[in-house]
Amino acid sequence: MPHADALLCHCRAGFEPELAAELTERASEAGFAGYARTERGSALVEFFADGASALSAALPLRALIFARQKLIRFAELQALDPRDRIAPILAALDGAAGCPSRFGTLWVEHADSDAGKPLAGLARAFANALRPALRESGRLAPQDDAALPRLHVVFRSGEHALLAWSDPHDSAPWPLGVPRLRLHPDAPSRSALKLEEAFLTLLDDRERERLLRPGMRAADLGAAPGGWTWVLLRHGLRVYAIDNGPLRAHLFDLGHVEHLRADGFTWRPPQALDWMVCDMVEQPRRVADRMATWLREGWCRRSVFNLKLPMKKRWAETRLCLDRLREQVHAPLTLRARQLYHDREEITVFATASEPTS
Repeated sequence: MPHADALLCHCRAGFEPELAAELTERASEAGFAGYARTERGSALVEFFADGASALSAALPLRALIFARQKLIRFAELQALDPRDRIAPILAALDGAAGCPSRFGTLWVEHADSDAGKPLAGLARAFANALRPALRESGRLAPQDDAALPRLHVVFRSGEHALLAWSDPHDSAPWPLGVPRLRLHPDAPSRSALKLEEAFLTLLDDRERERLLRPGMRAADLGAAPGGWTWVLLRHGLRVYAIDNGPLRAHLFDLGHVEHLRADGFTWRPPQALDWMVCDMVEQPRRVADRMATWLREGWCRRSVFNLKLPMKKRWAETRLCLDRLREQVHAPLTLRARQLYHDREEITVFATASEPTS
């Protein structure tokens, strides 16, 4: 009888080893023995362990860095007949142990990889065919219900699919874990999407409302050409934009921005700020040390910053930088980190010396 035997996580293609290492280490720390299975470039990692549901509870998505999405896998279907893929899925659901008996939403997906993207058309068409069959069987609510678990069908090929489910409160609210953001025509650079996604991913709705209020003060270190400054200004914050390079001229039309031609690694604010953000291209340990100084000295209450990762040993460098940050702040620290969809060879970190209360 199929049972929940693995975590199934989406990630950025090429970062499967980092996610596999993270899951292995985090599972071991939580007292779970298991092993990761993946292929380079697949954008998917499976982690097999006894009690995958309990492991999922021990490793909430918010605590994972290289996972965009976290699912609980309960079946693998191979050699599917393209003439009838629905019957094997219904049979697998009937025989699944530990799987929810009823789902609120169906997502048919593919990996965000070179091999997976051509399956997008199949995923859309198959979802339209599978949805009424699931509703007729009583497995799917008559109307989408966000309070119930989600059912995921992840195609590896036209003949190979993984079946999984997710808790809406412990998974990304977007298929594949990818938020669909559009670059605003007034944004000075595409980097604006990174900060927008960071606020969506690393803060919840109540935190965004409470922590991003008009009139708050912020600094953007390494601001040019102004993508992150633009995002802060749109939230109504007053911004010190720190960079020896120029900003896009239209930023000054928004008001509440002061451009200071200075080095982001040496400048300090004239008074404590609500926010500091930083997307400087520099060694990750040096960035982590500077961020620690800002938080330890009370120059900002909270921060979002990027750590540019090396080409090798990226998980080890990630752990080292975050541990270094914790050690140097000398105060209770909330850290959330994620490799965002709009990131490349980097991770984005939210840090605050006081615990956010939602």
